[in-house]
Amino acid sequence: ELLADAGARIPGRMLRYRLAWCRCPATGAVPSTRSVAPSSPPSTITTHSMPHPSVVVLNDIHIDILDYIVPAACTDAAFRAMWAEFEWENKVAVATSLTDEAAYLDHVLAATNMRCLTPASARRGDAGFLAANLYARSVFGEDALVNVALERGADGRLAGFVRIRSKTQGIALSLGDKLILKQKGV
Repeated sequence: ELLADAGARIPGRMLRYRLAWCRCPATGAVPSTRSVAPSSPPSTITTHSMPHPSVVVLNDIHIDILDYIVPAACTDAAFRAMWAEFEWENKVAVATSLTDEAAYLDHVLAATNMRCLTPASARRGDAGFLAANLYARSVFGEDALVNVALERGADGRLAGFVRIRSKTQGIALSLGDKLILKQKGV
Protein backbone atom coordinates (compact mmCIF):
# COMPACT_ATOMS: atom_id res chain seq x y z
CA GLU A 1 0.00 0.00 0.00
CA LEU A 2 1.30 3.45 -0.90
CA LEU A 3 0.55 6.42 1.33
CA ALA A 4 0.52 9.96 -0.07
CA ASP A 5 1.12 13.20 1.80
CA ALA A 6 -2.03 14.88 3.15
CA GLY A 7 -4.23 11.93 2.24
CA ALA A 8 -4.18 12.91 -1.43
CA ARG A 9 -6.07 10.98 -4.15
CA ILE A 10 -5.98 10.83 -7.96
CA PRO A 11 -8.33 7.98 -8.89
CA GLY A 12 -6.93 5.33 -11.17
CA ARG A 13 -3.51 6.88 -11.71
CA MET A 14 -0.67 4.42 -12.11
CA LEU A 15 2.84 5.21 -10.91
CA ARG A 16 5.93 3.20 -11.74
CA TYR A 17 8.47 2.26 -9.08
CA ARG A 18 11.45 0.02 -9.76
CA LEU A 19 9.97 -1.89 -12.71
CA ALA A 20 6.74 -2.63 -10.86
CA TRP A 21 3.35 -0.99 -11.26
CA CYS A 22 1.45 0.19 -8.25
CA ARG A 23 -1.49 2.48 -7.56
CA CYS A 24 -0.93 5.60 -5.53
CA PRO A 25 -3.96 7.62 -4.44
CA ALA A 26 -3.07 11.32 -4.39
CA THR A 27 -4.79 14.68 -4.84
CA GLY A 28 -3.65 17.66 -6.79
CA ALA A 29 -5.25 20.79 -8.16
CA VAL A 30 -5.97 21.36 -11.82
CA PRO A 31 -6.29 25.17 -11.94
CA SER A 32 -7.93 25.47 -15.38
CA THR A 33 -8.58 23.60 -18.59
CA ARG A 34 -5.32 24.87 -20.11
CA SER A 35 -3.28 22.98 -17.54
CA VAL A 36 -2.36 19.52 -18.67
CA ALA A 37 -0.59 18.67 -15.44
CA PRO A 38 -1.68 19.00 -11.83
CA SER A 39 -0.25 21.97 -9.96
CA SER A 40 1.14 20.42 -6.86
CA PRO A 41 4.52 20.15 -5.21
CA PRO A 42 6.17 16.75 -5.49
CA SER A 43 4.48 14.20 -3.23
CA THR A 44 6.37 12.00 -0.85
CA ILE A 45 5.16 8.43 -0.68
CA THR A 46 6.11 5.58 1.57
CA THR A 47 5.33 1.91 1.56
CA HIS A 48 5.64 -0.74 4.18
CA SER A 49 8.28 -2.45 2.05
CA MET A 50 10.36 0.69 1.31
CA PRO A 51 12.51 1.94 4.20
CA HIS A 52 12.84 5.48 2.75
CA PRO A 53 10.17 7.77 1.30
CA SER A 54 10.16 8.28 -2.47
CA VAL A 55 9.26 11.46 -4.28
CA VAL A 56 6.67 11.41 -7.07
CA VAL A 57 6.60 14.43 -9.38
CA LEU A 58 2.96 15.02 -10.28
CA ASN A 59 3.91 17.20 -13.26
CA ASP A 60 4.72 13.95 -15.06
CA ILE A 61 1.02 13.07 -14.95
CA HIS A 62 -0.88 14.50 -17.92
CA ILE A 63 -4.60 15.11 -17.84
CA ASP A 64 -6.97 14.98 -20.80
CA ILE A 65 -9.03 18.16 -21.21
CA LEU A 66 -12.01 16.08 -22.33
CA ASP A 67 -12.30 14.78 -18.77
CA TYR A 68 -13.33 18.32 -17.79
CA ILE A 69 -15.60 19.24 -20.74
CA VAL A 70 -19.29 18.33 -20.68
CA PRO A 71 -21.81 18.90 -23.49
CA ALA A 72 -24.27 21.64 -22.62
CA ALA A 73 -27.11 23.58 -24.21
CA CYS A 74 -27.83 27.26 -24.62
CA THR A 75 -30.17 29.38 -26.71
CA ASP A 76 -29.16 30.85 -30.07
CA ALA A 77 -29.30 34.33 -28.54
CA ALA A 78 -27.02 33.31 -25.65
CA PHE A 79 -24.61 31.65 -28.11
CA ARG A 80 -24.43 34.80 -30.27
CA ALA A 81 -23.95 37.01 -27.20
CA MET A 82 -21.10 34.85 -25.90
CA TRP A 83 -19.57 34.64 -29.39
CA ALA A 84 -19.44 38.44 -29.57
CA GLU A 85 -18.13 38.76 -26.00
CA PHE A 86 -15.40 36.11 -25.97
CA GLU A 87 -12.05 37.40 -27.12
CA TRP A 88 -10.01 34.20 -27.35
CA GLU A 89 -10.32 32.36 -30.63
CA ASN A 90 -8.50 29.37 -32.06
CA LYS A 91 -9.06 28.76 -35.76
CA VAL A 92 -8.34 25.20 -36.92
CA ALA A 93 -8.23 24.41 -40.64
CA VAL A 94 -10.15 21.32 -41.71
CA ALA A 95 -7.67 18.59 -42.64
CA THR A 96 -9.45 15.30 -43.29
CA SER A 97 -9.94 12.58 -45.82
CA LEU A 98 -13.66 12.47 -45.02
CA THR A 99 -15.89 13.62 -47.87
CA ASP A 100 -19.21 13.85 -46.03
CA GLU A 101 -20.00 17.00 -44.07
CA ALA A 102 -22.21 15.20 -41.52
CA ALA A 103 -19.53 12.56 -40.89
CA TYR A 104 -16.97 15.29 -40.23
CA LEU A 105 -19.34 17.08 -37.86
CA ASP A 106 -19.88 13.81 -35.98
CA HIS A 107 -16.09 13.44 -35.79
CA VAL A 108 -15.72 16.95 -34.31
CA LEU A 109 -18.51 16.28 -31.80
CA ALA A 110 -16.78 13.09 -30.64
CA ALA A 111 -13.32 14.70 -30.58
CA THR A 112 -14.40 17.71 -28.51
CA ASN A 113 -17.18 16.24 -26.33
CA MET A 114 -19.56 19.03 -27.34
CA ARG A 115 -23.28 19.32 -28.17
CA CYS A 116 -24.48 20.48 -31.57
CA LEU A 117 -26.91 23.38 -31.20
CA THR A 118 -27.81 23.45 -34.89
CA PRO A 119 -31.02 21.47 -35.45
CA ALA A 120 -30.72 18.18 -37.35
CA SER A 121 -33.19 19.46 -39.95
CA ALA A 122 -30.75 22.27 -40.84
CA ARG A 123 -27.90 19.78 -41.22
CA ARG A 124 -29.70 17.38 -43.58
CA GLY A 125 -29.38 17.28 -47.32
CA ASP A 126 -26.60 17.30 -49.85
CA ALA A 127 -25.98 21.01 -50.30
CA GLY A 128 -22.19 20.65 -50.38
CA PHE A 129 -21.70 22.89 -47.36
CA LEU A 130 -22.40 22.83 -43.63
CA ALA A 131 -22.41 25.40 -40.85
CA ALA A 132 -23.04 24.27 -37.29
CA ASN A 133 -22.64 25.70 -33.78
CA LEU A 134 -21.43 23.56 -30.87
CA TYR A 135 -21.39 24.27 -27.15
CA ALA A 136 -19.87 22.77 -24.02
CA ARG A 137 -19.04 23.89 -20.51
CA SER A 138 -16.08 22.89 -18.39
CA VAL A 139 -16.39 21.74 -14.79
CA PHE A 140 -14.61 25.01 -13.94
CA GLY A 141 -17.53 27.00 -15.38
CA GLU A 142 -15.77 28.00 -18.62
CA ASP A 143 -17.93 28.13 -21.75
CA ALA A 144 -16.61 26.72 -25.01
CA LEU A 145 -18.16 27.76 -28.30
CA VAL A 146 -17.38 26.18 -31.65
CA ASN A 147 -18.46 27.10 -35.17
CA VAL A 148 -17.88 24.52 -37.88
CA ALA A 149 -17.98 25.89 -41.45
CA LEU A 150 -17.37 23.37 -44.23
CA GLU A 151 -17.77 23.10 -47.98
CA ARG A 152 -17.14 20.23 -50.34
CA GLY A 153 -14.85 21.20 -53.20
CA ALA A 154 -15.07 20.09 -56.83
CA ASP A 155 -12.65 17.27 -56.02
CA GLY A 156 -14.99 16.02 -53.25
CA ARG A 157 -12.66 17.00 -50.40
CA LEU A 158 -13.87 19.03 -47.46
CA ALA A 159 -12.41 22.46 -46.79
CA GLY A 160 -13.19 25.03 -44.15
CA PHE A 161 -12.49 25.99 -40.58
CA VAL A 162 -13.44 25.09 -37.03
CA ARG A 163 -13.43 28.24 -34.92
CA ILE A 164 -13.24 27.79 -31.15
CA ARG A 165 -14.02 30.68 -28.82
CA SER A 166 -13.82 31.03 -25.08
CA LYS A 167 -13.51 33.70 -22.44
CA THR A 168 -10.15 32.20 -21.44
CA GLN A 169 -7.23 31.35 -23.66
CA GLY A 170 -6.73 27.93 -22.11
CA ILE A 171 -9.91 26.25 -23.20
CA ALA A 172 -9.71 27.62 -26.76
CA LEU A 173 -6.13 26.45 -27.21
CA SER A 174 -6.63 23.08 -25.52
CA LEU A 175 -9.70 22.19 -27.57
CA GLY A 176 -7.93 23.28 -30.75
CA ASP A 177 -4.91 21.13 -29.92
CA LYS A 178 -7.19 18.17 -29.21
CA LEU A 179 -9.03 18.63 -32.52
CA ILE A 180 -5.79 18.88 -34.50
CA LEU A 181 -4.59 15.61 -32.95
CA LYS A 182 -7.90 13.87 -33.68
CA GLN A 183 -7.93 15.07 -37.31
CA LYS A 184 -4.62 13.40 -38.09
CA GLY A 185 -6.08 9.90 -38.14
CA VAL A 186 -9.18 10.77 -40.19
